[in-house]
Amino acid sequence: MSRIGKKPVPVPSGVTVTISGQTVEAKGPKGLLSFTATDDVTVAQENGAISVKPRGSSKRARQQWGMSRSMIENLVTGVTTGFKKELEINGVGYRAQMQGNTLKLSLGYSHEVNFEVPNGVTVTTPKLTEIVVEGIDPQLVGQVAANIREWRAPEPYKGKGIKYKDEYIFRKEGKKK
Repeated sequence: MSRIGKKPVPVPSGVTVTISGQTVEAKGPKGLLSFTATDDVTVAQENGAISVKPRGSSKRARQQWGMSRSMIENLVTGVTTGFKKELEINGVGYRAQMQGNTLKLSLGYSHEVNFEVPNGVTVTTPKLTEIVVEGIDPQLVGQVAANIREWRAPEPYKGKGIKYKDEYIFRKEGKKK
């Protein structure tokens, strides 16, 4: 039994959810998102909440049960509050700034890195060493943050690079003489 799948997803006021077949569509103040569940689960709306039930007791149906419920919860969360990833830049001379739809990164290379921000995501730089990625789609927000981090991942000796704000970098000791 899926502990996650058993819980119904509450639908807050201001959000309209429509279910047509296996497609769940959520519309709220931040936008519109949709998710198509597999045929292994049944999605129903009752008492102001969305419930997901497995069709049968196969392993695949049980796997899809909890995953589908989590995806539907992400739809509702995305259209109400949205998702956010915060990145931090460490290193002398490392900085970031937004220019239009382009994130300009100075990361110790011989050139500036220009990162084009895709549609559906907003990137802001409150400080020169902070980057905030926001959007309604959790997969897209996480992917954009990972792509930015990939330009200079944090290294364990000096801690220089781009890291997530809540990430802990395990520091290593350097060579001994």
